[in-house]
Amino acid sequence: MVYFTSNSQEISSETAARTDRSSKVEDFFNGKADLTALAAIEETLQHDYEYFLCKLSDVAVSGQSTDFEVPESPLTTEAFCNFLQGLLTCSAPVFSPEFVGHMTSALPKHAIMMSKILAATNQNVVKVETSNQFTALEKSIINYFHKLCYQSDYSEGSIQSELSLGNFCSGGTVANLSALWVARNRVLGANVGEVGLLKALKDCSYDDLAIVVSESGHYSLKKAADLLGIGKENLIAVKTDSHHKIDIADLRKTLSRLRDDNIGVLAIVGVAGATETGVIDPLNEMADLAREYQCHFHVDAAWGGASLLSDQHREMFSGIEKADSVTIDAHKQLYVPMGAGMVLFKDPHAVQSISHHANYIIRKGSDDLGAHTIEGSRGAVAAMVAANLALLGKKGMSQLIDNSIEKAKALATHIATLTDFELTSDPTLCILTYRYAPDSLMSSLNLLDAESRYTALEMLDELNKEIQETQRDTGIGFVSRTKIRVNKEEQKRVVFRVVLANPLTQMSHLTAILDEQIRIASQSEGLTKLNQYIQHSLKRSA
Repeated sequence: MVYFTSNSQEISSETAARTDRSSKVEDFFNGKADLTALAAIEETLQHDYEYFLCKLSDVAVSGQSTDFEVPESPLTTEAFCNFLQGLLTCSAPVFSPEFVGHMTSALPKHAIMMSKILAATNQNVVKVETSNQFTALEKSIINYFHKLCYQSDYSEGSIQSELSLGNFCSGGTVANLSALWVARNRVLGANVGEVGLLKALKDCSYDDLAIVVSESGHYSLKKAADLLGIGKENLIAVKTDSHHKIDIADLRKTLSRLRDDNIGVLAIVGVAGATETGVIDPLNEMADLAREYQCHFHVDAAWGGASLLSDQHREMFSGIEKADSVTIDAHKQLYVPMGAGMVLFKDPHAVQSISHHANYIIRKGSDDLGAHTIEGSRGAVAAMVAANLALLGKKGMSQLIDNSIEKAKALATHIATLTDFELTSDPTLCILTYRYAPDSLMSSLNLLDAESRYTALEMLDELNKEIQETQRDTGIGFVSRTKIRVNKEEQKRVVFRVVLANPLTQMSHLTAILDEQIRIASQSEGLTKLNQYIQHSLKRSA
């Protein structure tokens, strides 16, 4: 077949086909493509999210493959939507009020709408030229949280372009890395990025560097120690007390030892909302030690930072205003979609130690946010936070925080009345831990000799692991599990972990989860074997 252009120039059928394909591709950008099937899915997600989602158990046994093969030629929208519906069906039901095992929760419905709007505008806040007023919006939101954290009084126009109160990023991991990057460069000098770590250490007369945090420190700190050249071995974990908070006496001993060994302390990291238990370290005392030892004090408040919005509970964070830097995750208890964190710096001059520029972008003297960030291109996630603050207000956000904490306290009180469970940490925020440990079983277990008792506790760990996995795979609810010290024992034990951030979760959902765990345990061979072992050991020692 022969095709002709308007001036009768002959072109090949292959070229014409390529032109046809090109026009179809362009249709996806100019709005001419038929996206009816996708629109139907979007509408369903907006109004009937549960339609697509099944339980984790259904995902585990369905055998449905979601492997994606890139087609040589375009699929129809309907064909892609068939794949997409299968993918959505296998999504984790994080919206569910019974899904209480992790920090990822339900979102307000307007977040879905905001996501669509932000995708449509596709702003890139690395530079003012690609974001315009969204750059100003991010500065405004950062300024708000800086005031919330530090009780500062910086006006939005008082921060010069080469300074910064902080920035948004993809999450707590990058926020922690950003803070420790600043700390490293302030300890060793901003030229460490030019001369390298070894020469900078020599110039500062240190034998090595260390980061000090409690055993409850987030795993992202190991990544930061690796990336910054400090080494994961030099992330020093200080033991915790019986309440899972950093042991201040042990922290002081650690700092003194490091100083005697000529190891510079890059930073002391306080945890404000531990991932496993939700506890908050004694920030005031840590800040005093940081001042005494003249080192950077960083607070990882990725989980707890949102609670500063609560007038009722912000006093728990006393001392955070003394931190040199703070991490807060917006995609946790600020209820925005995944991929939103913040790092704040008490001193706006701190970022001068990490400034980077280029001729075509983030030039010196510009207001481009990318000058002080690890990430280059970033979406305008600050608009998501702005939407929640505007539509819910500070009072509404505070209510969400207060309700979640009260819910955790109510669950802890309820668990304390049950003879089948043992509360293993008191809820500081809205995270608590407990384990299946019936009073009668524990009374007998505690009569065992040390060796037999250790074996029985190992078997109890396996039983709790089995309960959690069985409920995850076949049950109505989902709790996670972790290992923490229980009853001042050196050995960490398996416990259930509950995160009560979902505003839709009610006590009725939680009691149903507990009832189900009791039922699973009663049908477990692990419980039978544990009881048999205890009775056999008691008879043997009699």
